Amino acid sequence: MASSRGRCLVALLLVSASLCAHGAAAASDSDTTVLAAERTRRKDPLDGLRYYTGGWNISNRHYLASAGFSAAPVFVLAALWFVAVAAAALLACCCRCCRGGGASNYSYSRRVFATSLVLLIVFTAAAVIGCTVLYDGQRKFSGSTTATLDYVVSQADGAAATMRDFTGLLETAKGAGGGVASLPPDVARTIDDVARRVDAASDELAGRTASNSRRIRSALDTIKKVLIGVAAVMLVLVFLGFVFSLTGFKSLVYTVVFLGWIIITATLILSGTFLLLHNVIGDTCVAMDEWVVQPQGHTALDDILPCADAAVTAEALRRSEEVNYQLVAKLNELVSNVSNRNVLPQAGPPLYYNQSGPPVPLLCNPYNADLSGRRCAAGEVTADNAQQVRAVRPAIEEPPLMRS
Repeated sequence: MASSRGRCLVALLLVSASLCAHGAAAASDSDTTVLAAERTRRKDPLDGLRYYTGGWNISNRHYLASAGFSAAPVFVLAALWFVAVAAAALLACCCRCCRGGGASNYSYSRRVFATSLVLLIVFTAAAVIGCTVLYDGQRKFSGSTTATLDYVVSQADGAAATMRDFTGLLETAKGAGGGVASLPPDVARTIDDVARRVDAASDELAGRTASNSRRIRSALDTIKKVLIGVAAVMLVLVFLGFVFSLTGFKSLVYTVVFLGWIIITATLILSGTFLLLHNVIGDTCVAMDEWVVQPQGHTALDDILPCADAAVTAEALRRSEEVNYQLVAKLNELVSNVSNRNVLPQAGPPLYYNQSGPPVPLLCNPYNADLSGRRCAAGEVTADNAQQVRAVRPAIEEPPLMRS
């Protein structure tokens, strides 16, 4: 449940980043894996209302059109509201002009006045509650999306830091031992090349993360300001309309009604936009669930998530295995030919040391010469248990006293 919830939060970030990014061309390769194919099967208004079958791909205009078409009823309602109120206002103006435009003295009974006042109070209270709910929803939305952004940025920064730590370990391995324990020059050059390529990949990841973070924060700030502005303007208009209605300022009431007409139309349009984003985010959650199963496949996410080149990754992995094999082989060679042999004193350091106690066990090499997997032989110690061997002092890093 927690992992699914986390993926949905990450999905929100991906949607925001993609909407803010410049339009990217949609890839239609034959080996592309279609994500969320069933959920995204909607009618496409750009394709003669045929069903869209391209799956989740927010860089594809047909996908966005099909998702937007699902919110069409709300946009139609906004258009009907706008036209209906405009027609009613036009009809009222025509009737007033036909009656001569003079001031009319309408007399209302107490019951009609009381009913109007009660309805005015009820509608005012409903509008105030709606503004409060809108503001609270905006606060929760802003908090959750900001937390999501911070989480994803921290994960991306952690991945970049891990890649840099990997190159640091390679550099440390290249300089380990020194002297006779040094790695061959060709292996050292290979380490430099791999480290340079991995550093470039980590810099690309960090740079794209920072760029997307700036875009998303800007978009979230804009959404926050729009929602707060809508709530504040609606609340002010409701209050002014209530006061002007009670005081009898007809011209001001008409002005407030006109502004309210525009604000309600804008609110309905925002509601349709929210429904569109809701559908896209739901699609993204399903797409992320399917992508987690096969992250190596070619999908629409390749245009969003910075992915290291497979060749670079394979090369880095192979070189790390080669460095591991070479280091263990060198250490075992020193242990066998120096630490565990009775070298004559005339040889001097670094070949001659005062070795006492049992022989130093060999370190288990996890790879064969062809870098295939290897099982530890009897008497060998693994890297995890190497520090527990205290029968002798390490001869490579801390030479003991020489015989006098």
